[in-house]
Amino acid sequence: MSTNIPCVLMRGGTSRGPFFLADWLPRDPEARDRTLIAALGSPHELQIDGLGGGNSLTSKVAIVSRSTQPDCDVDYLFAQVSVQEARVDTRPNCGNMLAGVGPFAIEQGLVPADREGQTTTVRVYNVNTRSRIDVQVCTAGGQVHYDGDVRIDGVQGTAAPVLMNFLDAWGAVTGQIFPTGQRIDTIQGLQVTCIDAAQVMVLLRAADLGLRGDETPAELDANTALLTRIEALRLEAGQRMGMGDVTHSVLPKPVIVSPGTSPGSVVSRYFTPHQCHRSHAVTGAIGVAAASVLPGTVATDERHAPAAGLRRVEVQHPAGRIQVEVELSEVDGQFKLVQAALVRTARKILEGTLFVPESAPAH
Repeated sequence: MSTNIPCVLMRGGTSRGPFFLADWLPRDPEARDRTLIAALGSPHELQIDGLGGGNSLTSKVAIVSRSTQPDCDVDYLFAQVSVQEARVDTRPNCGNMLAGVGPFAIEQGLVPADREGQTTTVRVYNVNTRSRIDVQVCTAGGQVHYDGDVRIDGVQGTAAPVLMNFLDAWGAVTGQIFPTGQRIDTIQGLQVTCIDAAQVMVLLRAADLGLRGDETPAELDANTALLTRIEALRLEAGQRMGMGDVTHSVLPKPVIVSPGTSPGSVVSRYFTPHQCHRSHAVTGAIGVAAASVLPGTVATDERHAPAAGLRRVEVQHPAGRIQVEVELSEVDGQFKLVQAALVRTARKILEGTLFVPESAPAH
C-alpha cells in the first residue's frame, strides 16, 4: 500500500525538488519527515526509489502555506533531506528553492496574480530563519510565465527572471550577524569569519588553507585531508556561534573565499557542508557578498572602501557567477546591512500525484 500525495516538482535556481502545500503533508513533524525521506528515496546513494537525485542539490523540499505573519503572503519551510541517512534538516534556508515559491504560491491560489501589471510580488516568510523575502514573479496576463531570456550560470537554457529581495535575513538564525561578537576569530590556528547573513557560514581564506581559491569541486572533494580539517573547523565554529553540537546539522556552511578577478568580485567555494557545491547557494552568495562589502572580515574586498548605498558584488563560483546587489547604511561610522537582492529563475517540471510507501523508514 502507498499514500497518495499531490506534488509539484520544480527547479528553483540551481536546485530541484518537490513542492508541497503544508495541508498535503502530515501535521506531525516526525510523520512529515518520514514522508519526505520516503518521497526522496533516502537513505540511498542514488535515491533510486524516490524523487531525489543522489545529490544534496536535488534532495530538497519546499513546503508552502498561507502566512501566519501579518505582513507576508505565504510561509515557506525548507527541508534538506539527507541522501545517505534517514534525516531531515529544517534549520537552514535555501534561496535557490525559494525561487520556485512565488510561482508555486500563485498557481496554487495562495496569492492572486496582478492582472494589470507585468509582475506579481509575493511576500514570503521563511519559517526556517524567521525572515522575509519579497519575490517578484513574471505574471503578464494574470498567469505565471516560466519562459524568458534570463540565463543563470549552472542551468542550461533561459527562463523568466525571478527577483528576490532579502529584507531582514541578518542574524535571523543566531540573533546577530556576527554570532561570536567578532568579525574575525582564530579557530585552530586559522583566521575565520563566522557570519549569519541569509545563511549561517564560517568563511575561510583559500590562501590560509594552501589553496588558490579557484579549485574545482572535484579537486576539493578529493582532498580528504582538507575536508577533515574543514569539518573540524566547522564543528568548533558551530560551538562558538552558540549552535551547540552541529555534527548532524548542515549549519554552519563552510565557505572558502579569495579575491575575485576584479574589484567588486569575490571567488567562493561553498560546501553543503561535506561536499563542495557544483555552483553556489543563493543564501550563501548573499552572505559572501555581504562579508565582502563589510569591513574587517576575511572576505573584505580591500580594493573598495566601504560606503553607504548600493554595491554590486559578483560572486564567482565553479559554474560561473552570481550578481548580488547589497545595500549598506552608515550610522555613527558603523556600516550595517539593509537589504540584498539577486535574480534567479525557476521552472515547473511536473505536477501530479506522488506515491509514498506506507512503510516509510523510521526517523
